Amino acid sequence: MASDLTGDISPEEGIPEPPPPEGPGLFGFDDPPPPAPVADAPLAAPPPVAPAPKPTPYRVLARKYRPQNFDDLIGQEALVRTLRNAFARGRVHHAFLLTGVRGVGKTTTARIIARALNCIGVDGKGGPTADPCGVCPECVAILADRHPDVIEMDAASNRGIDDVRELREALRFRPAQGRQKVFILDEVHMLTEQAFNALLKSLEEPPPSITFILATTELRKVPITIRSRCQVFSLKRVPEERLRAHFRGISAKEGAEVEDGALAMLARAADGSVRDGLSLLDQAIALGGEDAAVSAESVQEMLGLADRALVFDILEAVMSAELPTALRRMQEAHERGADPATVMQDLLEQVHMLTRFAAIPALADDAGLPETERVRGAALARRLSVPMLTRAWQMLLKGIEEVLAAPDRRAAAEMVLIRLAHVAEMPTPGDILKRLESGGTVASGSPAPSGGSGGLRAVAGGAPVMEAAPEAVALPRPTAWREVVALASGTHALLHAHLLHDVHPVRIAPRQVEIRVRPQAPRDLGAQLASMLEAKTGERWTVALSNAPGEVTLAEQSRNAETDRRTAALNHPLVQAILQEFPEAKLEAVRDENVDAYGLLPVIAQDEPDLPDFAPPDAEPAGFDPDIPEED
Repeated sequence: MASDLTGDISPEEGIPEPPPPEGPGLFGFDDPPPPAPVADAPLAAPPPVAPAPKPTPYRVLARKYRPQNFDDLIGQEALVRTLRNAFARGRVHHAFLLTGVRGVGKTTTARIIARALNCIGVDGKGGPTADPCGVCPECVAILADRHPDVIEMDAASNRGIDDVRELREALRFRPAQGRQKVFILDEVHMLTEQAFNALLKSLEEPPPSITFILATTELRKVPITIRSRCQVFSLKRVPEERLRAHFRGISAKEGAEVEDGALAMLARAADGSVRDGLSLLDQAIALGGEDAAVSAESVQEMLGLADRALVFDILEAVMSAELPTALRRMQEAHERGADPATVMQDLLEQVHMLTRFAAIPALADDAGLPETERVRGAALARRLSVPMLTRAWQMLLKGIEEVLAAPDRRAAAEMVLIRLAHVAEMPTPGDILKRLESGGTVASGSPAPSGGSGGLRAVAGGAPVMEAAPEAVALPRPTAWREVVALASGTHALLHAHLLHDVHPVRIAPRQVEIRVRPQAPRDLGAQLASMLEAKTGERWTVALSNAPGEVTLAEQSRNAETDRRTAALNHPLVQAILQEFPEAKLEAVRDENVDAYGLLPVIAQDEPDLPDFAPPDAEPAGFDPDIPEED
């Protein structure tokens, strides 16, 4: 019975629909017929949605515009010309050593050489060429840094002998894909001494299919044995003019507008490094935004620099002893975000430029210099002397060290400016000398003593160092012996040394020398002296050895004369006046232009009668007159 009530219902069919009613509807109207059953229509598939494109990763300018061939290298004309000639003549060396500051293209040049060695050309049949095609499989793989035969090794982190042994093991295998296997060792100066020694033999006689390219920023740290086995190329710093033009072209390609003043700052801050300059240009373009131009002010703020005109204002103020103006302009530089140490370095650079202008005025006409430096710099250089600029240079050098080490850099920089302004009012040592010689006063107002200077000269830098050359006190000395010793100078060095230090002169007469010889002198010193005198004068000399004390040696005479000169110099009124003004000064050296090579005054020759060595037998006694009778 249950089955009659429920009917045959399957889970798939569900409950059946009741049959439609016949006749009038519930309210006497005919109900509309039920809609005809509609077959289930398939739903329309939505249009395929394209996947969102992945954003292209940004490539920094230094990588995006990395040189791809030798023509792209800027500022390295000598290197390019040499390598082009080597490839053209088939004289490519098996080992290169590239040196230069960071960012001038050492590693880039190494990769270009690797492509030039392995390029097979567009048709796949080319050989080594100085103009790699860039489209063959070898060039493409090297450009993508995935060529199995171009191995780059950082010697800074792989510097041990075990690393070099692994490299030597790799030399046993032929190139896997290319024509030439190239090993690029960057920062090779970081290798240990044992690693260098292990590399020597492989570097001198590698297999024919192996090329070494070493790169370093410290050539002097590379052993000479390594350098002698390589062709050494020194990559130069790129001049600022070339960098400005290069940055201007890249800015145009990037659609960025950069002011000339900003480009000049970037080129100056790059310090000859293309990579450093491109990194700064990348930062400057990002700072300017999409539509805004990169201004000089924004780059100045980015680099933490002070305006060049502001630096000139500070320098003019301190060199004119206008301290309030200098400190006020320093405050402005601080408010603009300039680093105090950078300001000091800019001042040092300006002092160097002014010194060059003062020494060589024609440099002020160099069109390559900015207008501000050529006009204001030349005018300021005419007002300042080289000694004043040199003194400022030394003080700034010391001041930069203090600023970098100080906990408050701004305070340290202001102290440097205060010292510069203070010494600007002080005369230079040369001015002090002139005032003292003319009877004037020195900086403190004390009167200068009268009397000549005798050649006094003061040297600036730290405590004043004075050199004096007053007249030396003449002492009795055997001047003829000095002449005998001088004959041995130059041609008989060892004999001259013994005559100077080990011989006491006793008596000097024409063609006769009597000396006392110290025990340390050679036994045949007398014979050597006689032979030398005969060779020099053409006359035979007699050299006698004596036990008499004789005079002091010539070396002792020289030392005594030097002591006398120093004593005379210290007692000189002019020197006493300077020592009184500068208590920390010291007498460094005393020089007399009148003394000879032994520090002694020259011998004053006296006319003596030409008398025979011995009187004849019939000679009369001195004072005898035959016309006067003798007294009993």
